[in-house]
Amino acid sequence: MTTGEIVLGIAIGVAAGVLSGLFGVGGGIVTTPAIQELLGGTPYVAVGTPLPVAIPTAVVGGYTYARAGEVSWRAIRFAAIPGVAGAAVGAWLTALIDPHWLLLVTAALIGWQAVRIARSSEYRIQPRGSTPGWQYGVLGGFTGLVSGLLGVGGGIVFVPFVTTLLGMPLKRALGTSLLIVIIAVPGTIVHAALGHIDWGIAFVLVLGVIPGARIGASIALGTRERTLRLMVGSFLLVVAAVYGALEVARLVRS
Repeated sequence: MTTGEIVLGIAIGVAAGVLSGLFGVGGGIVTTPAIQELLGGTPYVAVGTPLPVAIPTAVVGGYTYARAGEVSWRAIRFAAIPGVAGAAVGAWLTALIDPHWLLLVTAALIGWQAVRIARSSEYRIQPRGSTPGWQYGVLGGFTGLVSGLLGVGGGIVFVPFVTTLLGMPLKRALGTSLLIVIIAVPGTIVHAALGHIDWGIAFVLVLGVIPGARIGASIALGTRERTLRLMVGSFLLVVAAVYGALEVARLVRS
């Protein structure tokens, strides 16, 4: 990589890290297109390389939330293993299911839950420890399935659903989402074996995502709950709209 590409890669990493820490979502929303369009990676490299980058991003951002007491270790305990299994099944199903229609449905669900997050009166916060563990397990499995099938960050599924359906406070949902990083491990191993990870690009991105994730998490923790709900809801609504529009365009062209 040239010096200019290294500097650009670090800047991309910072942006991805801030988004991850602030919204609890995978930085792949930024890094995947950036690797292909700005850093010269192939489409396969653009999909595979963000996976190992997500691990230190999640650890740093999640640690910041954990220090503030905004992580549900109980939810992680119940959701992590089903999430790994769901990710493996999702990756296997990619050859059998048309992802365009599935992503349209997922985008609609995320958009609906994003509006509910922004409108605080639409859901009720549950007391800590009152949610049955199996519900976290089901959500973890679904999160992994969508992540493995569509190659999207699990946070865009986990955060809105654990908040609006299971009643977890938003800041705790963001911190918990980051630390279910184990979902990224199977994909990392598979893509590494297939040669889809450019470790040079990954290293440069990590230099940026580590401070970026800390900054994003700190901003979220210092933001009023109502303001944060509006920010996260608006962000997820934009993500849902973009995903939906892209898939509609692909279906029209096909």
